[in-house]
Amino acid sequence: MEKLPSFLRNSITWDQAKEMPRHADFTMRSNMPAYFCDPRSPWQRGTNENTNRLLREYFPKGTDLSDYSQPELDAVADELNDRPRETLGWRKPNQVFNELLLNPTDAPTT
Repeated sequence: MEKLPSFLRNSITWDQAKEMPRHADFTMRSNMPAYFCDPRSPWQRGTNENTNRLLREYFPKGTDLSDYSQPELDAVADELNDRPRETLGWRKPNQVFNELLLNPTDAPTT
C-alpha cells in the first residue's frame, strides 16, 4: 500500500474474514482507516465478490495458495488486470489504474 500515491490510499474496506484480525495494526502503520462490510451483506463489496468469482476460475475455493510460486500468482494477477470489466465500461483494470496515475484529479473523491 505504501507504494500507492496518497490519493489512492484514502481508506480500505474489508470483508469480515478470519484473516483480518490485525486490521488495527494495518490502520496504525498505514494511517489508512479500515472499514468492514456487514456480515452476510455481499452487495456492500461488489467488486470484491466479482474478483473472488474471477479468481475461482484459477483457484477453486479452498485452494492452498502456498502451493503456487510468486511468479505463478503474479501471472494470474497480470491476466486478471488485463481483462476488461463491465463495471469499468469494458476497460481493463490496469488501463484505469494507469489513467488515474496520469490524471490524479480524475480520481473519485469518495
